[in-house]
Amino acid sequence: MSYSSWFQAHGEKHKKIIEKLMHLSDDELIEYFRFDNMVQNEPDFCPLYAKNKKCHDNEELNCYFCACPNFRFKDDGFKQQEERTLFSICGINSKDGSQYISDDAIHQNCAGCFVPHSEAYIKKHFSRDWFEAMSKVNKY
Repeated sequence: MSYSSWFQAHGEKHKKIIEKLMHLSDDELIEYFRFDNMVQNEPDFCPLYAKNKKCHDNEELNCYFCACPNFRFKDDGFKQQEERTLFSICGINSKDGSQYISDDAIHQNCAGCFVPHSEAYIKKHFSRDWFEAMSKVNKY
């Protein structure tokens, strides 16, 4: 699955949840996306929910910005680095991020970064339109 196809499909899942919860305030909506609540009430949102597993080892994980507004991807790659194609990067160069390097590809590894999963960050960058909040991730 390409980054673009995952991004579109995930955004549509996000949109359906938002439409169902239009009656909630912004704060209530953000709280709804807390990991424990999502596992219980939106089990199809993430494949890890079936295993009650988090993608980030963070006690206060909020899944509103599953897919980070700072993540940048390009399905055909940004550039070649030796014999590998660089497909994704961190737009803020988070010190907690790293790279996954295979024989022919380089991908951003965000597992150690918690930036977009705090409710303070979400409130600062909040939009009920997930695609709007994520508008910079694939604009290259």
